[in-house]
Amino acid sequence: MPKVYLNMRSISLIALLLCCSVSFGQKTIHVYVALCDNANQGIVPVPASLGNGQDPQLNLYWGAAYGLKTYFSKSSGDWILIEKMANASEDVLETLLFKHKTKDVFLLAEAYDGAKMESCLKHFLLASNAWYGYKQIHQGRVLNFAGEADLVVFCGHNGLMDFNLEVEFEKHKRKAKEVIILACYSKDYFAPYLRRAQAEPLLWTTHLMAPEAYTLEAAIAAWLEGARSEDVAQAGAKAYHQYQKCGLSAAKRLLVSGF
Repeated sequence: MPKVYLNMRSISLIALLLCCSVSFGQKTIHVYVALCDNANQGIVPVPASLGNGQDPQLNLYWGAAYGLKTYFSKSSGDWILIEKMANASEDVLETLLFKHKTKDVFLLAEAYDGAKMESCLKHFLLASNAWYGYKQIHQGRVLNFAGEADLVVFCGHNGLMDFNLEVEFEKHKRKAKEVIILACYSKDYFAPYLRRAQAEPLLWTTHLMAPEAYTLEAAIAAWLEGARSEDVAQAGAKAYHQYQKCGLSAAKRLLVSGF
């Protein structure tokens, strides 16, 4: 094989191209969805087909009209389902990869068995601590998820209302991981964990709420435009009011950012 020699001009050009590729680099989002489960979660029961935590296809938070899979696949104007992937954990019943239609952004969504709430929450919290990461290859590209994702999300019933969770967090000096938690009273219950995880709550809740996908879509859209955390929360609140008809002021009190 012939040797290739690079002069300083060539090296400088390569460095410039690499810098450009970084500046327009991809972003990744990891969404942990705990399937709604009448039998295994402390929730007000929903219809049996929506509350079967072992069947993602009709589940309230996944396969129903406003569940993450259905909404992001069929109702969202921003996202395309590009791949159904092998599950990274035996606790996960379905794993999907979405691509933003106009931006170099990938979203990995995992549907956790509703009976595996503790695993789902633990994995989310470890990811919020900026570790427990893994890489996924898509069409030759390396995509970083879990603790290496740019944004980490939990959607579902607030399992911390049912039990205490023991999680060992790593102290680090990396940038605080931005997280979204769409679950009832998430600010009250998750705050001690996120402080120890050194994470930054981009959006969470102060009261009861329906953790459906339209709120998440709107919040992510604002985040991708570089909005301040307060504006991300307002975007989520507007979407929540649009679908829930709860009043915009009430939605803004419900969906907030920061500690």
